[in-house]
Amino acid sequence: MINLNINGNIKTYVVENDEQGIKLSDVARDVEQEYSGYISLAVVNNELRELNTYIKEDSDITFLDTKNPDGLRVYTRTLNLVFIMACKCLFKDSRVVIEHSLSNGVYCEIHLGRPITQNDIAQIREKMDKIISRDYEINKTIYSKKEAIKIFESIGLNEKAELIKYKDGDTVKIYKCNNYIDHFYGYLMPSTGYIKSYDLFKYQNGVILMAASEEDKRIPKRFIPQPKLASIYKEAERWSDLMGVDKVLTLNEIIESGKYGEIIRIVEALHEKKIGQIADIIKQENKRIILIAAPSSSGKTSFATRLSIHLKVNNLNPISISLDNYFVDREKTPLDEFGNLDYESINAINLDRFNKDLNDLLEGKEVQLPKYNFITGKSEQGEILQINENQPIILEGIHGLNPVLTSSIPDDEKFKIYLSALTQLNLDDHNRIPTTDLRLIRRIVRDNQFRGHTAEMTIKGWPSVRRGEEKNIFPYQEQADIMFNTACVYELSLLKTYIKPLLEEIDKSSEAYIEAKRLLKLLQYFVELDDLSDIPPTAIIREFIGGSKIVH
Repeated sequence: MINLNINGNIKTYVVENDEQGIKLSDVARDVEQEYSGYISLAVVNNELRELNTYIKEDSDITFLDTKNPDGLRVYTRTLNLVFIMACKCLFKDSRVVIEHSLSNGVYCEIHLGRPITQNDIAQIREKMDKIISRDYEINKTIYSKKEAIKIFESIGLNEKAELIKYKDGDTVKIYKCNNYIDHFYGYLMPSTGYIKSYDLFKYQNGVILMAASEEDKRIPKRFIPQPKLASIYKEAERWSDLMGVDKVLTLNEIIESGKYGEIIRIVEALHEKKIGQIADIIKQENKRIILIAAPSSSGKTSFATRLSIHLKVNNLNPISISLDNYFVDREKTPLDEFGNLDYESINAINLDRFNKDLNDLLEGKEVQLPKYNFITGKSEQGEILQINENQPIILEGIHGLNPVLTSSIPDDEKFKIYLSALTQLNLDDHNRIPTTDLRLIRRIVRDNQFRGHTAEMTIKGWPSVRRGEEKNIFPYQEQADIMFNTACVYELSLLKTYIKPLLEEIDKSSEAYIEAKRLLKLLQYFVELDDLSDIPPTAIIREFIGGSKIVH
């Protein structure tokens, strides 16, 4: 008899084989009607477990479905596996690369030596459907590193074999599905038949894969074209090619050889060159209002300061105005869905006053700016400001690209910039590094360095940050006039030195433990970079690790 506490309800199972126990997938079938998404993973006594795991003792269990970030990751990763298998069946010598996320989906490329066609897409879909309908088991086997390296070398996956040499610990999990063998650092579902809804279609030079929708699991997610975001990913790819670093393996080799200084200097030169180009456009087009928006930990403060310097080189004298000073009095602040004061709502800003002040400033009038008192929750009188024509106004904040914020300002006066840290680095062809993970790692390090926060505190607050981004930033990113990628190809190796001990101190009983363990699994493939001597004091990464001369 095994007693399982599933979401607070005790269910008792009679086990015929004490040695084996009961399979989580069998338990999941008993409760799947309670979940609106597809169950893909389980939390057993605060540890993530795949559904083909056997439980042999009384346990606390929570199942995760595709409405949960961890559950969706497992579903998407399994869908990626089915896609890779289909391509390998159809195009024997092709190289399949899972590149990056794009508009609710995953962008992939199939290197065939020729452009892919609509007929290729139709064949891939047909083959994927066949793999799914045949419900092939996905079996995981644990090998020693030495054994795993030998296996991958024997099937010609030498890059994967080389990367595994860097992995922490002495064990490697290898997945096998209908004679296809691969290594994934994250979890998979028990069989291919668990994929119930998906979509794929040709996009630019590759393919977009769409997993099950969070709103309705029976239909795939909806693709909304994001050409500007796609182009910035392409730019990141070009930058990677320029540096010769597109995988963790090559980065590790560069760090071990001591040649990382040149990579750091190239990253800084690329950033500097593009910021200078942005400043030139602002000057040429005589833009008076510069709006900067970015999700958390994108390096907005460093970017804004460096842009100001380039604008001064162009004989402009920019000034910054803080949106925080335009908060309405606290009693007028809207509430979020949990009944808390929602300072991230655009209605937390006195929009009428803000737009009037901006218009008056642009007309050359003297303006008494407000100053928000965070202690009293009241708006007070701030500085008096008057500007001339060579003084563009820099406004940075989460609502920078929302047209409602500056509704009374003519569009030809505005220049909108969207920043994000879009990592161009992947572990290998089949294991991508999510941009969100890079930003979370940055934030954990920064919060610990400058705010006295533990990693546990930052991880616990991250879902709230993400909700704010999904609501207030991401819907408007394509409205930007230009996008700027603040990621540094070497930074995860650098940040590992800071974050690893912070994550390791999180206790197993903490609700942040699962996320901490997942991040550690990602970082285990990176060689640490602990030499900061080549990183200049104006570098964006300094905003997170310290030593910045432009961020206070």
